[in-house]
Amino acid sequence: MRKRRNRSGDAMEVNMTPMIDVVFQMIIFFVCTADMDRKAFDEKIRLAMSPHGPVVEKKDPRTVTIEVDAKGNLQIFRTPYSYGAMQQTLRKAVAEYGQTVPVVIRGDAQTKHEDIKRVMDAAASAGLWKIKFAATKEVAETVKR
Repeated sequence: MRKRRNRSGDAMEVNMTPMIDVVFQMIIFFVCTADMDRKAFDEKIRLAMSPHGPVVEKKDPRTVTIEVDAKGNLQIFRTPYSYGAMQQTLRKAVAEYGQTVPVVIRGDAQTKHEDIKRVMDAAASAGLWKIKFAATKEVAETVKR
């Protein structure tokens, strides 16, 4: 940035304070939003391995993520749901956004297939057909030991 001279010949300085304030606000915003995404999922659920599966590059903001723990319990955004309540939620999503709403199933590696199938059947009966399964590409540090 160039220094300007006023009429009396003294050098004028550029005030950097507002720019530094904006940069700090942006840093705080990104730290808070990254933390919120992490808190949306249950850390107790250990996903199955899929080292050759594709990595999700772009996430649809309409995505409904359903978590199924090892006992078959359901959660959406850390809120426990019954199968009937989950099905109602999926029907509301179809009514509001259409049948192209993506559903991601985060099943624990120890979850029974019948529990995952029940979630898939509920999504299909609501009219949803874009179903994906969450998995990890790498082994977590706690599992390696």
